[in-house]
Amino acid sequence: RVQLAESGGGSVQTGGSLRLSCAASGYSYRTNCMGWFRQAPGKEREGVAGIHTGTTVARYADSVKGRFTISQDNSKTTVYLQMNSLTPEDTAVYYCAARLPCLDPNQLLSAPEENSFWGQGTQVTVSS
Repeated sequence: RVQLAESGGGSVQTGGSLRLSCAASGYSYRTNCMGWFRQAPGKEREGVAGIHTGTTVARYADSVKGRFTISQDNSKTTVYLQMNSLTPEDTAVYYCAARLPCLDPNQLLSAPEENSFWGQGTQVTVSS
């Protein structure tokens, strides 16, 4: 059974940092795209960052460029989202997603309805 298990959410003040983790299990693909989406109350889901686990090419939403960094571990089954300089606008439930096959993380971010797997989500709350 495929699982994407997120962890690392929590509450911080403006300017703080958090690191999210997403561990994939239950499938054997080592080359795919993984990434993060977020959804705030009353807002549409937004693709935040994605990475191709084979090429390590990463893509980011304009709203997080320069503040968030996506990375992966050597096994290519866990991705991380380092979030710095957080603001209240970053408050949302963050979801991990995986897409396979995948040539570029933009595929994962731009067509979420076609993504293969999703995690349960982890809450990130940034207070002013």
